[in-house]
Amino acid sequence: MAQPKIIVLDDDPTGSQTVHSCLLLTKWDVATLKLGLLDVAPIFFVLTNTRAMTPQQAAEITKEVCQNLKVALAETGVTNFVVVSRSDSTLRGHYPVETDAIAQELGGFDAHFLVPAFFEGGRFTRESIHYLVVKGVPIPVHETEFAQDSVFGYSHSYLPDYVAEKTQGRISPAQVTRFLLPELRQGIQPRLEQLSGNQCCVVDGETQGDLDQFARDILAVAAKGKKFLFRSAASLLTSLAGLPPQPVAADQMFEYVRDGKPGAIIVGSHVQKTTEQLEKLLEESGVVGVEINVADLLGNSTTTRADLLTETLAKVAEIHQAGKTPVVYTSRQELTFPDVETRLNFGAAVSGLLMDIVQGLPADIGFLISKGGITSNDVLSTGLALTTARIMGQILAGCSIVLTPEDHPQFPNLPVVLFPGNVGDTTGLATVYRRLSLATTSD
Repeated sequence: MAQPKIIVLDDDPTGSQTVHSCLLLTKWDVATLKLGLLDVAPIFFVLTNTRAMTPQQAAEITKEVCQNLKVALAETGVTNFVVVSRSDSTLRGHYPVETDAIAQELGGFDAHFLVPAFFEGGRFTRESIHYLVVKGVPIPVHETEFAQDSVFGYSHSYLPDYVAEKTQGRISPAQVTRFLLPELRQGIQPRLEQLSGNQCCVVDGETQGDLDQFARDILAVAAKGKKFLFRSAASLLTSLAGLPPQPVAADQMFEYVRDGKPGAIIVGSHVQKTTEQLEKLLEESGVVGVEINVADLLGNSTTTRADLLTETLAKVAEIHQAGKTPVVYTSRQELTFPDVETRLNFGAAVSGLLMDIVQGLPADIGFLISKGGITSNDVLSTGLALTTARIMGQILAGCSIVLTPEDHPQFPNLPVVLFPGNVGDTTGLATVYRRLSLATTSD
């Protein structure tokens, strides 16, 4: 069976957290999409950053990508492909907005599958109920902080009910087709062959082996002409792409650090896990924290945005000159806003400031760690102004490392860690820092 090209529309850049040696595209004009389609890797990612947008903006961007993709597919002659709408494993994101937009533009799907399992992050699905492992205990995701998200909140962990909630009843729980573990492990090709009319399906998964079996069945049926769409977390991508082990092991990735120099760390995510990881990181001897009080951006302070930028960059330069790694992080208190659009606009303002800081970092930093999904997207597309980047693998389960191109005008061959906000244990951020800092003592 010929390996199809796996085309991933990723609502932030962390969906590549289980694969390696493939391209991340931060633009989606036809020429750039053709780079992904013609690349040797079986999978590539289009970083749309739609999770930071309103539903209307997310729909427009998704349609634009798909319209350009149709042209790029025709011009490259690629006919064997699978489309994945990759989103958060804690069920946050613009569903069904994005899958509806893909179906409208690319059309003719026999089914779309919700596959939120992400094993590296402790998320699995059993009996159609999605769980998050918290301190060793599986918790239905609707009982976690993620379900209370002010933009993407929800009330159900049982996926058919989640679908009904998010589609506002357009798809009822009874209309959702369930694929449960016992049958998945035996093989589901006959059932897949019967699907039609963009049937909504939800898929269990407790181990990578479960999704490996699911992917084999999906690809076998797709090779006979069935057309499937996926809304998934990252673990399914591992199974669909079928990649070998990454070229450099996680604990050896200090090899990528430039000249053994100290790096810089940008922390934008505000979820509780990030805050706990930040506290542990700041206990490390080689780092110095630089806090940004984001409330100053609300316009009620005598401190201007320009003041914040100037003061922060001065502190960063001083820390770097002292041979240490600055950790620039946003203040941790959760602010409240009158509506979702205001919240998203404020988030964009905060990210804009962080990206100006990235652009002002010392040119000889050895590495960059970006904490938070939306923050990481903006680091690649705006802070570093990349069109493409090549992902090298994972430095920690669920945390990718990419290299900037060797002809980058400011930071050539810079290793950049894309660290999702909701991934890793309490020591995860400190662990990544220590692994990269080995470069200063490894010669």
